[in-house]
Amino acid sequence: MFGDAGAGEQDAGYENLPEELPILPLRNTVAFPGTVLPLAVGIDRSVKLVQEAFKGDRLVGLVAMRDPKIKEPEPGQTYEVGTLARLDHVSGNAENGLQVIVRCLARFRIEYWVGATPYLKAKVAPAPEERDEDLETDALFRSLRDLSQEVVGLSPNFPKEAGEFLAQIKDPAYLVHLVATNAGMEIEQAQRLLEENAVKEKIRLLIEHLSREKEVLSLGRKIQSEAKEKMGEAQREYYLRQQLKAIQKELGESEENQSEADGYRERLEEADLPPEAKKEAERELKRLAAMSPQSAEYSVIKTYLDWLLELPWHETSEDRTDIDHARQVLDRDHYGLEEIKERIVEYLAVRKLARERGVPEPDEDRPDQPLGAILCFAGPPGVGKTSLGQSIARALNRKFTRMSLGGMRDEAEIRGHRRTYIGAMPGRIIQAVKRAGTRNPVFMLDEVDKIGNDWRGDPSSALLEVLDPAQNHAFRDHYLDVDFDLSEVIFITTANQLETIPPALADRMEILQLDGYTEYEKVKIAQRHLVPRQVRWHGLRDEEISFTEDALQKIVRDYTREAGVRNLERQIGSICRKCAVKVTEEEWSHVLVTPEMVREFLKKERFEAEDSENIEIPGIATGLAVTAFGGDILFVEATRMKGKGKLTLTGHLGDVMRESAQIAHSYVRSKADTLAVDAEDFAVYDVHLHVPAGAIPKDGPSAGLAMVMAMASLYSGRSLRGDVGMTGEVTLRGRVLPVGGIKMKILAAHRAGLTTVILPQRNEKDLDDLPDEVRNTMLFVPVDRIEEAMDTAFVPEGDRVSQDQEKVTT
Repeated sequence: MFGDAGAGEQDAGYENLPEELPILPLRNTVAFPGTVLPLAVGIDRSVKLVQEAFKGDRLVGLVAMRDPKIKEPEPGQTYEVGTLARLDHVSGNAENGLQVIVRCLARFRIEYWVGATPYLKAKVAPAPEERDEDLETDALFRSLRDLSQEVVGLSPNFPKEAGEFLAQIKDPAYLVHLVATNAGMEIEQAQRLLEENAVKEKIRLLIEHLSREKEVLSLGRKIQSEAKEKMGEAQREYYLRQQLKAIQKELGESEENQSEADGYRERLEEADLPPEAKKEAERELKRLAAMSPQSAEYSVIKTYLDWLLELPWHETSEDRTDIDHARQVLDRDHYGLEEIKERIVEYLAVRKLARERGVPEPDEDRPDQPLGAILCFAGPPGVGKTSLGQSIARALNRKFTRMSLGGMRDEAEIRGHRRTYIGAMPGRIIQAVKRAGTRNPVFMLDEVDKIGNDWRGDPSSALLEVLDPAQNHAFRDHYLDVDFDLSEVIFITTANQLETIPPALADRMEILQLDGYTEYEKVKIAQRHLVPRQVRWHGLRDEEISFTEDALQKIVRDYTREAGVRNLERQIGSICRKCAVKVTEEEWSHVLVTPEMVREFLKKERFEAEDSENIEIPGIATGLAVTAFGGDILFVEATRMKGKGKLTLTGHLGDVMRESAQIAHSYVRSKADTLAVDAEDFAVYDVHLHVPAGAIPKDGPSAGLAMVMAMASLYSGRSLRGDVGMTGEVTLRGRVLPVGGIKMKILAAHRAGLTTVILPQRNEKDLDDLPDEVRNTMLFVPVDRIEEAMDTAFVPEGDRVSQDQEKVTT
């Protein structure tokens, strides 16, 4: 559109301006005086206007439309100021329209509309511009010309000659109109510029627009330059890589390593690794690409990259926070264990509320509220600790993985080996998470109480970071050497004894005690879980075998004596195998297992009946103890013989238990008058105290009360009741102090058929943990002093055994 229309024609146009002028509306275009415009005319009435005007004086009025969406504007739908133009050339096009070249002459203003048919006509008046020839106008003119040349130089749409043409223009108004036509202004801005009367203000408006346009073009050129530089770098890298391939080909080296490097590069781009892991992977990938496949370190780097890319950095399982579903799963899989089930339900409730109420996730650097949990299930074998972890995973809809810590002696099993070692691998924590495929599985660490700790290593110290909610969000395996987030993992550890767990490690876990089952609970567990499972595992159908409740009770009482149900299931499996033989030989079509049949299948009873342990002589007391297998009863036997007052202790006793025996001996000697014992007896009799079985190590203070009662019975000649069990630590003052494991001890007493238990007064609160069937069938006697226990423990005076009878019996 740059061209010389003749600056003088802008004023000469007014000489030819008729009073009535045909108006040609322009869509998205503003015509400025002194310019030449190509127009495409397609509307019928506009075509008619151009044809008639071209046959006449060739003058038309060009006016911009207010709304370009209107197809045929009516009077009032165009702007009031337009430009007088002469039709220089008219030709037809393929769409039955016209191609028109117009030469714009001068401004006009519409005074009123004359008609709308067959096309728009209006009464118009000249609208000359105000021109000031002063220094300010000259300065503005020069600024506009320089700025216009700069914009033309930055824009790729104008040739270099356009800048030279602008430098030759001397008329400010003509420069304004020419630049405005090509400046890409909005219709409203262009119309405002056309309507402005003063040339000086026109220049200011145009300078403001061009200044912004210059900034846009400069920024665009900068962006293009940067993109071109990056493209040049990419092309240079491609060229160098092609050269490298050619060199490798001439050297006879395989392209295998390059293709593998490209494959790893693609996998790295697809994997959404954390920044630290991505940086480490890119560093190793560069080393791999520059390394020969025959290098010893080549396979080491490949293995490392495989581990980084295959770990579940962001993959998680969506927690199922349906509490009713969780209760159903836990109740279906396990009988009892209410405390454990409630803890899992509490965890689900917290997660559900946090999600529904928009509680923010914990900060990566300060995990004030971990998303995972660290639990420790402590209890005897066979109570369902490991299977409970699997049920928790199903209830939460999470993956389950486990590892056994029993006998582990090398902390590298936890943290992994550094890559400097040949055959180095990540630790078993990272390996298990990779197998699970998510970073929030239920992770069970079995036998945490059996970790080794000697000169070969201390894995329990390595577990301190794994099981610490404040640290495990940035667990750093020695092999990976990058942080991995374990904060969303639910860690569940299992243990038989808490005493062997280091205090620092135990402090990081929420310990939930799983005590032994009662006889009633074992029968229910057998009916609901053990029998159906064993029947299914042995290929039998439900209609081919069934157990009566009495048969299950006999198995529990006479063939198992344990806190859990592992041996019970083993005995049920033995019966199922024998029944399978009968069914296979078609001797029986259905087997109803009764107590008599249990005796036939399992042969003689392995344990004596509960009421067979009668105490008939003085010096024998029934104590209660806790072992790795649960609670158990403990007999304390004392006898005396002529001597010099010596105390002998046997039964593989530990230091604490030996001290309890010495305290018991001293207490009985100090209470000789109260017990009606001759004080001289302590000087002329040696005492031998024995705790069966001698091959099993024993220790702890809880047998102190039973030892006092055994010695008091021995010296006084009064027998102790065989249906009474007792536990408690004693002091030289005669106080009975609290001990642990009350629930497991009482369950053992209940299994052994004891009817009464003497326990410390301060342990009375522990009775709330007992099942109803145990609490309702036993008598509990809380005592604070030894004297209070004697009335319950001793056989009534009428049944006292004389000293002579005792000597004969002994």
